[in-house]
Amino acid sequence: MNLSYPITYIKGISVQRATLLYTELGIKTCNDLLNFFPYRYIDKTQFYQIKELQPNSSDVQIVGKIIRVKSVAQKRGSRLVATFVDATGTMELVWFKGQKWIKDALKINEPYVVYGKLNHYNGNFSIPHPELELVAEYKKKLQTKMQPVYPSTERLTNTGVSNKLMRTYVQYLFKQFLNRIEESLSKEIIEDFKLMPKRDALLNAHFPKSQEDLTKAQNRLKFEELFFIQLQLLRKKLINKTKIQGFIFENVSDNFNTFYKDHLPFDLTNAQKRVLKEIRKDVASGAHMNRLLQGDVGSGKTIVALLAMLLAIDNGFQATIMAPTEILANQHFIAVSQLLQGMSINVDILTGSVKTKKRREIHASLEDGTLDILIGTHALLEDKVKFKSLGIAIIDEQHRFGVAQRSKLWGKNTLDNKDGLPPHILVMTATPIPRTLAMSVYGDLDISVIDELPPGRKEIKTIHRFDSNRLSVFKFIRDEIKKGRQVYVVYPLIQESETMDYKDLMDGYESISRDFPSPKYQISIVHGKMKPADKEHEMQRFVKGETQIMVATTVIEVGVNVPNASVMIIESSERFGLSQLHQLRGRVGRGADQSYCILLSSYKLSPEGKTRLKTMVDTTDGFKIAEVDLKLRGPGNLMGTQQSGVLDLKIADVVKDSKILVAARNTAIALLQEDPNLSKVENIPISQAFVKMSKSSKIWSNIS
Repeated sequence: MNLSYPITYIKGISVQRATLLYTELGIKTCNDLLNFFPYRYIDKTQFYQIKELQPNSSDVQIVGKIIRVKSVAQKRGSRLVATFVDATGTMELVWFKGQKWIKDALKINEPYVVYGKLNHYNGNFSIPHPELELVAEYKKKLQTKMQPVYPSTERLTNTGVSNKLMRTYVQYLFKQFLNRIEESLSKEIIEDFKLMPKRDALLNAHFPKSQEDLTKAQNRLKFEELFFIQLQLLRKKLINKTKIQGFIFENVSDNFNTFYKDHLPFDLTNAQKRVLKEIRKDVASGAHMNRLLQGDVGSGKTIVALLAMLLAIDNGFQATIMAPTEILANQHFIAVSQLLQGMSINVDILTGSVKTKKRREIHASLEDGTLDILIGTHALLEDKVKFKSLGIAIIDEQHRFGVAQRSKLWGKNTLDNKDGLPPHILVMTATPIPRTLAMSVYGDLDISVIDELPPGRKEIKTIHRFDSNRLSVFKFIRDEIKKGRQVYVVYPLIQESETMDYKDLMDGYESISRDFPSPKYQISIVHGKMKPADKEHEMQRFVKGETQIMVATTVIEVGVNVPNASVMIIESSERFGLSQLHQLRGRVGRGADQSYCILLSSYKLSPEGKTRLKTMVDTTDGFKIAEVDLKLRGPGNLMGTQQSGVLDLKIADVVKDSKILVAARNTAIALLQEDPNLSKVENIPISQAFVKMSKSSKIWSNIS
């Protein structure tokens, strides 16, 4: 019997119960149970005597005997009452449920350890539904002063899988396996970080002798968990760099140079130049590029991506950009087409709404190589889409794509590609990712950051106002419109209450129409219930400056670029998440004028709501905002549903344990530099544990 055996090998776990534990808690093997950690502990360090009890509702532990048991009638049914005594006094133990089997199980005049929440009524003490254990049994068990409390579900509780039963299973496991638990880190790492041995750490994580032992055990297990994730990511990165070949873009010629000299709309920032240098080094190395490009809204990622695509075209390859929505794909198509005006480069767009005839033309020009750049949505992943020679694939806002979708693009058929090499991959995101999260989720990618805005851009001033200040906000809007500027007014869109949101939007629109009457003012309105053509018409009116105010739901979060719009009003701003508020704010500040973001909210704000709005007012730094967002929402929610599983950690937390994460990553980097194949004698424990984890853990297949 070993730890990979199913939990049915544990005494008391039937096939039926094993199925339940798997569906409810994901526990399938003995090893799963060993790594299923308590979420809190009941400190049972103190035993009380009955005379010491105080009339409060604390949990107490007492040793004594049951001297009699009786059933007492009450208004509805009855209750079972046992008289419990020790050398100092008398109290009652009470049960309302399961009376028959409890009465049969109780032993009179035998010493018991009793634990539970204390009740005090009419001068008498009692414990309803206490935990009971014969002293003789108590002494046989793994002694622990702090009792573990395991996560559970309503279904488990209802079917009799109590916390006490979970403790019994884990205790049985340790009795069987304690001496067979193998060390998984090298002596050097254990000594360097003064880590508890693995065996002791696991035992003390479940049954700690003290708070100090618990902390040491948790630190050891957190370090190990994060270390092996980093080891996996870094090894993957190493394999990408050394084993996976990539197309070599050695020529920097006409297209790149002509664009750089004659078509760049502004000088590149130092950050853009640095990132471009990193990309050029990657694509000239002969290794496969797998790079994440982070940059705030408006930082100029598209220009960098275009220059990377021109490098591919100069070397006889095609390029593609995949975006998550039609609006975003269209925005890229318009931007790239305008930037390349006057150059003989063919650019086209493929989305779900492209007609069949046009699709056929695109397919043909892709296959004969006359189409240089194809921009599109998920439609790019269709089997019919085949490139003649795809050299680079750029994925925008990639957290909105699932792992399978991204890998499909990675393996896109390329007709001229005899060696079966993958295209270089550049992943772009305007959602700043905190360093700790980037290390965990994107640890196998090289990361580039554009951390400065193009020259001439002014920082957006953000102000929080309550609903009662609406009149002064409207006056401010009039003043800005008088200067020739345009204004967004955005209402929340929460799918669960679409009718309510629609009402909010229409009420708001009517209110604004009254305060900004036509013909002096023109207003656009955009929301999800409109037909795409009507939506596009309204957006275009705003883009052309025919309307001064756009009233909209969050459909304008991405895809509208109006340099003349200088004010963003966000209604019910407390109902938005931080990253969404930051994205919306990024719709303004695109021209040379000073821009403003006004957050309107009610007076009723939750502590989280206050933190979000204060953060928005205090900083425009996307990375600082992302750090706060990570603390508020946790990593799973921040990454979206497709990737939340990547961080399915057993004991570590990338936010709270960021120092341990950095130490684990640095240790893994140093180890792989010295021993890339983990073949040295001292690293055998690491190598063996790594092989086992790679086979069993689902985390490895989810990494970006």
